Amino acid sequence: MHKTIGIVAHVDAGKTTFSEQLLFHTNSIRQRGRVDHQDTFLDSHEIEKNRGITVFADQGAFTFNDSNYTLIDTPGHVDFSPEMERAVQVMDAAIVIISAADGVEGHTETVWHLLKKHQVPTFFFLNKTDREGVDLQDVVNEIRSSLSDDIFDLFELENGVMSESLVEFIAERDEGLLEHYMDAGYDEAMWLGALKHMIRKRSVFAYGHGSALKDIGVLDFLEKLDLLTETNFVDEGEFEARVYKVRHDENGNRVTFLKVLQGSLYVRDEVQYAGKLEKVTQIRRYNGSKFQTVEAAFAGEIVAVTGLSEAAAGDPLGALVEKAEFGLIPTLKSKVIFDPSVHVKEVLRCFKMLDAEDPSLRVVWDEHVQEVHVHVMGVIQLEVLKQIVRDRFHFDVSFGNPKILYKETIRSTVNGYGHFEPLKHYAEVHLKIEPAARNSGITFDNVCHANDLSVGNQNLVRTHIFERSHHGLLTGSALTDVKITLLTGRGHNEHTSGGDFREATFRALRQGLEKAENVLLEPVYDFKIKVGMNHIGRVLSDIQQASGSFEPPETIGENPVVTGRVPVATFMDYSTVFASFTNGKGALTLQFGGYDECHNPEEVIAAIGYNKDADPEYTSTSIFCAKGKGYPVPWYEAEAAMHLL
Repeated sequence: MHKTIGIVAHVDAGKTTFSEQLLFHTNSIRQRGRVDHQDTFLDSHEIEKNRGITVFADQGAFTFNDSNYTLIDTPGHVDFSPEMERAVQVMDAAIVIISAADGVEGHTETVWHLLKKHQVPTFFFLNKTDREGVDLQDVVNEIRSSLSDDIFDLFELENGVMSESLVEFIAERDEGLLEHYMDAGYDEAMWLGALKHMIRKRSVFAYGHGSALKDIGVLDFLEKLDLLTETNFVDEGEFEARVYKVRHDENGNRVTFLKVLQGSLYVRDEVQYAGKLEKVTQIRRYNGSKFQTVEAAFAGEIVAVTGLSEAAAGDPLGALVEKAEFGLIPTLKSKVIFDPSVHVKEVLRCFKMLDAEDPSLRVVWDEHVQEVHVHVMGVIQLEVLKQIVRDRFHFDVSFGNPKILYKETIRSTVNGYGHFEPLKHYAEVHLKIEPAARNSGITFDNVCHANDLSVGNQNLVRTHIFERSHHGLLTGSALTDVKITLLTGRGHNEHTSGGDFREATFRALRQGLEKAENVLLEPVYDFKIKVGMNHIGRVLSDIQQASGSFEPPETIGENPVVTGRVPVATFMDYSTVFASFTNGKGALTLQFGGYDECHNPEEVIAAIGYNKDADPEYTSTSIFCAKGKGYPVPWYEAEAAMHLL
């Protein structure tokens, strides 16, 4: 049986140390490393050793009882949370490490919500219980109030036999089981099967406790996790897999890590994805930084392959159709600064490799200002990127101050018209553009009749809508939260050629935006703050000054807890301030809460200084033809000139 388990946690909770113990106890490694000694098996990258944090989701392999395990140790720092989310999608179960000395911390809640989103069965290990002053019951109560009330102690299960209180715990959560218990009493095999099912369905969550550093409770935890988890992958049927990460080896070869979900994969098999068909040239099984080549991979396994030139994290392979959606997206953008002696093409080539490995970077070459931009979660990520470029590509870069990534939408429905007819070209497109639900992105509908525009050309319009992000008019930021409907269009049998509908579509979209009431959006945090009573007044005042909003504070235990929303722009550096005045004793959780209307649009628009009429990539002007020559028609006259009105 193949099982993939992930280790996730807030930074410094003890993930990597816990992982080392699992690998040691299962004879996968000969000696246990320590983060502070810079000799751990999984934090093998120089940058991880130097910083003492996990940056990359690396994997180990071990066998325990009758199961083959892949263990993924994920980053705990919020700046590298997209890397963690990409790993979550291929986990069969997750172990959330919580430092009993610190309790449920900010990033723990982010991790918890991600596991819920991807429906990953979850176990908790309460680490560092050997620390002086730790009250285990306090931590359990905090998990119950912050994460889930449906948790039970693994130590209530011994040799497959449940304690009476565990039986009651399960029965309370399943009416059928309760009736069975009342009628027939306890049957070991049936109740163990029911518990496994409830864990798999995330109805209940188990916790163990101990000390990873001192090797207390780790092996016992593994034995019970092994007992309570099972997978049912099948080697028969069509090949299905999902890409979970991309790396480049020391020779620059692109290596695609994937999880086989069904069927099998052999070297030299052709794999279909995103309309491409490519041959797998090598299959590798990684354990830490080392690998062995194999001839085949089977359902449930995580392997790495060479030969796939463009497959990206989240992509479905083979018969699998659905692409994985990632919710953790950067809210900051920074300019890459490099020495003129390094050619910009070389800089772009290297950053495109990094972009393949971390798609959230969204590396952009801005032709207009001749600059390379990257999208990031925070300043620690920029520091790490700087070192990665130096270590891997042997040149130095620095970064401009991170800037907020704004977006734009519209307030009311408009129709947009675009016409593109220079000599020997022809395309006309009519679009309806409507405001849509916040954080819904761009959606497309089509009510165009095939008598007006061929289905092939209708599909072209749809393709062009989604082939790139579109600029809003206020700041040139990405357009979002709109529904675009193709109303009608026209082509020409003889003169319509490649690219004509792209031009007409973009002009129609832009012409519609010219008539709309445009709205600037900014990223916001959903926050949760727990402080002592003596600090709550300061916190509420800070939130108001930051243009945030909050619900009336609640008291949990002895401390007030306040939740609400606040702009990233005004709160991105607040954690440092907060830690200072609470002496590190408060708890601040910041989760990306999507986009909302900007709190200071005039100020932002003025600071960015975008000129909508000078955007080289977009124009709202249509092109018509008369007397053998094309001529421009500005957006405010274009509608009257359209051929289909």
